[in-house]
Amino acid sequence: MRITLLGTGCPQVSTDRYGPASLLRWGERQFLIDCGSGVTQRLLGAGTAGKQIDAVLLTHLHSDHIIDLFQLIISSWHQSRDRPQRIYGPPGTRQYLKGLMALWKPELDQRIAHEKRPSTTALELDITEVEPGTIIRDGDLSVIAVAVRHQPVKAAFGYVFTDDRHKVAFSGDTAFCPELIQVAKDADAIVHECFIHREMLALPGRSPETLTNVASYHTLSTEVGKVATQAHARCLILNHFVPVVFDHAALLAEVRADYAGPVLVGEDLMTFNAATRTVSHAGGVIALPLG
Repeated sequence: MRITLLGTGCPQVSTDRYGPASLLRWGERQFLIDCGSGVTQRLLGAGTAGKQIDAVLLTHLHSDHIIDLFQLIISSWHQSRDRPQRIYGPPGTRQYLKGLMALWKPELDQRIAHEKRPSTTALELDITEVEPGTIIRDGDLSVIAVAVRHQPVKAAFGYVFTDDRHKVAFSGDTAFCPELIQVAKDADAIVHECFIHREMLALPGRSPETLTNVASYHTLSTEVGKVATQAHARCLILNHFVPVVFDHAALLAEVRADYAGPVLVGEDLMTFNAATRTVSHAGGVIALPLG
């Protein structure tokens, strides 16, 4: 299993950290987890494209996690995708996508009629609304959806990928979540969101009450190390940073106070290989401890 962080940011606009999205490659299979801003560009940067994605897994329907879903669909069509886009998401996904495609129908109808492209199969959607439990079985790969704690969002999920050798988990957006910890036990890596509360200041449009409420449904940087320790994770990959600019050394100190294993401060296009326990990023390739 290989994990590539496509976007490690949040709704804040950044040219360094695009919107939340991750790619998991398992053999020839490719799974996209969330579809934040810039995902199609980052897919190309990771050496692949929307036309090659086998399934999209949406953790929840907050805008920063789904904002480029139509861009993925339309660009995959332009890339000559030869099959419907397979999308898994929480209840409400089908209604959202029905409305999204209806919004763009006049433009698509005009393109289809004028451009005479040989196929519109890529514009078809194969939608599955998930419940907690196993949602995908593919050979010896299984994907489990875990209901996480992102209230007042009614349905939010983390996803855990397991085969006969490896396990990796994606938290999605959640407060500290014992249910995720349980299913992610002994994972090779947990890709986990990180809310750096001490870096968030009250500003115009961002009151102290706003900060408290936003923090309440995310995992604080002072808590995320406890998640990895309790799950006995072999590596913690920090992701989906709020805010997008922060003190790296201070963040690592907070997390390492509770977790003794390897901690990766995620970057866009960073790749973790579970089999070789290597990490590649803009600075080169590093090997993680085998323990």
